[in-house]
Amino acid sequence: MAREFKRSDRVAQELQKEIAVILQREVKDPRIGMVTVSDVEVSRDLAYAKVFVTFLFDQNESIIESGMQGLEKASPYIRSLLAKAMRLRIVPELRFIYDQSLVEGMRMSNLVSEVIRDDEKRHQPAQENSQENNE
Repeated sequence: MAREFKRSDRVAQELQKEIAVILQREVKDPRIGMVTVSDVEVSRDLAYAKVFVTFLFDQNESIIESGMQGLEKASPYIRSLLAKAMRLRIVPELRFIYDQSLVEGMRMSNLVSEVIRDDEKRHQPAQENSQENNE
């Protein structure tokens, strides 16, 4: 019987939890600030991990850039804390990547809302004219 999840998926899920806790409690770099770990992808051999992150104030490009620099600088420290927290033979090398999917999703949602509003504005005068003609 095949397993429901691959080991790399289970390790990625656990890494996501542990990295989030470490970033919240242990890393004191002011550049990092309010960061959220949105996803983790681990290679099949568990040697590398892509850590997708978002920042609270992600409209400001300079905050994102300095936050990513802070994460890259803290990567070895985070990895050492992961080694203590998790029982793995090999602790993956961490690569932090800014996750734009949330920002892109919000942009798409705003575009859809805008189109719906424009569509409603166009149909309101037509409905008012048809009601006036009926009276």
